[in-house]
Amino acid sequence: MDSNDVRRQWAERSGEYSPEYYAYYGPNETSDAILRTLERFVDPTAPILELGCSSGRHLSHLYEHGFDSPVGIELNADAFDVMEEHYPDLAADGEFYHDAIEDVVREFDDDQFGAVYSVETLQHLHPDAEWVFEELARITDDLLITVENESELEERETEHDESKHTGSTEPADVSYVNDDFPLYYRDWSTIFTDLGFDEVDVQTGKRDTIRTFRAVPKSPDR
Repeated sequence: MDSNDVRRQWAERSGEYSPEYYAYYGPNETSDAILRTLERFVDPTAPILELGCSSGRHLSHLYEHGFDSPVGIELNADAFDVMEEHYPDLAADGEFYHDAIEDVVREFDDDQFGAVYSVETLQHLHPDAEWVFEELARITDDLLITVENESELEERETEHDESKHTGSTEPADVSYVNDDFPLYYRDWSTIFTDLGFDEVDVQTGKRDTIRTFRAVPKSPDR
């Protein structure tokens, strides 16, 4: 499976893990955790970018609590119809890109976003597109949050010593959700600290690990 196959699966997704599926469940504890983190570090007027925003359940939660410059990237066209139905204010006031992350991210300016976050999205990015991580570091002014499935990373690295991370961005391993689409296990801490961020918080849940990174201020002569 190459990166085009992965993108096509998400663009055509229906049923479980589709935009309608997430809109049905609405904001959740992850939405609350992201909100608390942003309230701690980021000015509510700063633009906030969600990677793979689907129908907008997390962004709508932020928008309803005062973060008034929501931006989203989403590959599935149905997501925007669902958003208009379930979160009409967000759909009307937000800025959205119907495209793959790797086809949009280079268009953004340096430090354009006060915060960039991903909820179970970067874990599905094909290894061919790992250059996106450096672009995310470039466009993030302050805060970067990863909410990704790391539950099997340590176990897989122990069982498969040859797949251990040595500071590279290569995935330690890959599994297939419902024998369908790939989930790549990566060391997000190493990836983003190597790209100029400090990891300032880690929260481990039953399903995902939430990592918060802050951009290291650039020295005046850089």
